Amino acid sequence: MRIALIIIQTLAQVLSVLVIIHSLLSFILPFDHPVRLAIGKIIDPMLQPIRRMVRPVGGLDFSPMVLLLLIYVAEILLQQLIVAIF
Repeated sequence: MRIALIIIQTLAQVLSVLVIIHSLLSFILPFDHPVRLAIGKIIDPMLQPIRRMVRPVGGLDFSPMVLLLLIYVAEILLQQLIVAIF
């Protein structure tokens, strides 16, 4: 049980860091930079459904913040599920 909780926590942290890096790199690197494209292949499929529901406000894209919140909620729910099962 402990290992499953650690795996869930680690995956959530890695995804959260990737979302933050993806957001920061969008200000620094051009769209076609290889690093940005590699991280985008991981993060963009998760952001696209959120972007369809949450439109940019004043030119600001809030979808990365929504994704971070969803990752956090999913982490808590999965941890609670594992604790309840075991």
